[in-house]
Amino acid sequence: MSGPRKRAARLLRWYPGAWRARYGAEFTELLIADLAERPRSPARTADVIRGGIVARLTGAGLCGFAPDGTERAGKRARASLASLACCTAVFLGFGGAMWSQLTIGWQWSVPDTAAAVATVVMSGAMLVLAVLALLAALPVARAVAARIARGPDRGLLGPSALFLAGLVVVFAGGRHFGNGWPGTGSHPWAHPGPVPGGVAAFSWASTLSVSSFWAHPAALAAFPAAELTWMALSPLALAGLVTGAAAIVRRTELSPAVLRFETRLARAACVTMAVFLGAGGAWIADRTAPAGGPFYPGAIDVAGLAVMELALATGWQAARQAAR
Repeated sequence: MSGPRKRAARLLRWYPGAWRARYGAEFTELLIADLAERPRSPARTADVIRGGIVARLTGAGLCGFAPDGTERAGKRARASLASLACCTAVFLGFGGAMWSQLTIGWQWSVPDTAAAVATVVMSGAMLVLAVLALLAALPVARAVAARIARGPDRGLLGPSALFLAGLVVVFAGGRHFGNGWPGTGSHPWAHPGPVPGGVAAFSWASTLSVSSFWAHPAALAAFPAAELTWMALSPLALAGLVTGAAAIVRRTELSPAVLRFETRLARAACVTMAVFLGAGGAWIADRTAPAGGPFYPGAIDVAGLAVMELALATGWQAARQAAR
């Protein structure tokens, strides 16, 4: 039975660890018995894979029925909110790069109507998202501080350290490389840009890794070594920041009132991201800007828009699950 048992163990890896700890032994015996009767069954393999994916999505708070009990419902809601935070981070990573292109172009030339409207709408959406993020973070930070004040908590110390480390790296790198913002020293037209230069520079520096230069190694090789290092390091720092924040949300007990508040903020964030996405999509679809100009959308913008659509769809599903 060593062969079927090994195959069953491999199939079981499709399921998350928590599910395997609870149901793994029983499910393994069922798989071994079925493997003995049907050594080769693509339908069984597909069914196990489908079940494992559904279990992982349920654990991430992206699907599944509303659980019974306040504690289990709160845990599922926190998982949904953590998934929404990850989706929002992906959305803003690519959206910030698109927004930075428009703010830089605004510094150098008069934008066409589509670019001007997109810049103003996306800037307003960014401001709203920043306010929503601050409102969402305050109750969680208060709960974490209260929990740590009662004594060291190993479940929160690791994620908190990862979050703070990522935050420090992103902030320091964004401030340092923001000094090379292409909008500096430009010749602005009559109307000033809708975004303060320091904010636009930080956004540009933080999203340097979202670039079409990765497809052109010869041009990329001309970049300074420090900038190349930052382009490779910044996604890792952002990933650490977001991973730490998501783990904190999942592991911090929040009252039902706070969870309802966070859920309302989640829905507002999804609506705001939809507005941002609509403005970006309208700018890309317009195509009236001169080719090669600062307001001409490139392939990286089209690809980024597709990623943002997927992130928003997933985030909206997470917000719906949190509300349930």
